[in-house]
Amino acid sequence: MSQIDVNNLLSQMRQMTAQVRAPEGAITATPIGGQGTFSALLKQSISAVGQSQLEAGRMAASFERGDAGADLGRTMVAVQKADLSLRTMVAVQSKLVDAYKDIMNMPV
Repeated sequence: MSQIDVNNLLSQMRQMTAQVRAPEGAITATPIGGQGTFSALLKQSISAVGQSQLEAGRMAASFERGDAGADLGRTMVAVQKADLSLRTMVAVQSKLVDAYKDIMNMPV
């Protein structure tokens, strides 16, 4: 098994963090194409979570097969990134359900 270059791995993690951070004011309050921005953002987020899950699975399978280009460091980062995005999506879904229940229990 090859030695992991810690500095290279940290550099890659910093680059991924910079890519994930959205610029200030990226979310607007105006409707997009008839849909509310929240709806569009939610659909985009769900799609991104699915893509990260697929990518992590592909990288893990490639590493398990022993492909020449497979790297343990990048594979582990992709798997952890996919896990974190899924956990975040589940937490958001839980909060949305709680908010819906609170709204439905309000007296009219």
